Amino acid sequence: MILVCGGIKGGVGKTTLATNMAILFAHAGKDVLLVDADDQETASDFTIIRNETLADLGGAGYTAIKLHGAAVRSEGLRLAPKYDHIVIDVGGRDTAGQRAALSIADVYAIPFLPASFDVWTLEKVASLIEEARPFNDKLKTLCFLNRADARGQDNDEATEIAREIPQLTYIDAPLGNRKAFRAAASKGLSVIELRPEDPKASGELTSLFDRLTNITVASKRHQAELTKRS
Repeated sequence: MILVCGGIKGGVGKTTLATNMAILFAHAGKDVLLVDADDQETASDFTIIRNETLADLGGAGYTAIKLHGAAVRSEGLRLAPKYDHIVIDVGGRDTAGQRAALSIADVYAIPFLPASFDVWTLEKVASLIEEARPFNDKLKTLCFLNRADARGQDNDEATEIAREIPQLTYIDAPLGNRKAFRAAASKGLSVIELRPEDPKASGELTSLFDRLTNITVASKRHQAELTKRS
C-alpha cells in the first residue's frame, strides 16, 4: 500500500497523520518506508527525535528517506517492492512532489480542520485529484476531520461541505484537538506509545487507521474479483 498524506493547506496535521500511520504499520509487524516529500522536512525531524528516544529499543522501527519532485514517483516505484507499505508526507502546497505522489498512490488521505478556510481548500484538492486520475485509476481519495472541536456546529458544518465534494470520500473517523498528539510528537512517538496513555487519542487514531486500511483491502479484493471474472 502507498499512502499519501496530503492536501494544499499547511498546518492541518499531514505530518502527524503520516508519522502515526507509519508507526502503526510498524507495530503491526510490517516493513515500512516513510517518505518525507515536504520541503519543511518535519517528518525527518520527527524521525531523528524518534531514533534518539528509542535508541535502546533499536530506533524508529521504520525506514525514512527524503524525496522531492519527480523522484517521489521514480524512487517510490523502485522501492515499493521492497516494503509492505510506503507512507508519503507531502507539503501543504500544490507541488511537483505531491503530484508525483498521487500518480503512484493507493490512498490519498486529506485531513482538514473545522474552519471555513480549511474546508474551502478541499475544492482545490478536488481539482488536483481530477488531474491525477487519468494517470492513476486505482487512487482512493479520503478526507477526515482533524483537531475536531469537542462540541459545536463547526464540526458538522465542515463535514457537510466535505461530503458534498464528489471527488472525495468523507470518513467519519475524526481526530480530536488533544494535547496527547503534540506531547507524543515532541518525543518522536505515536499517541499509542505515549505514557501515560490518552485512551481517547489512541482510540481515535486506531479507528482512523482501521478505516484507511480496510478501504484499501476492500478495494484490492474487488479488483481481484473483477480479474477472475474477466
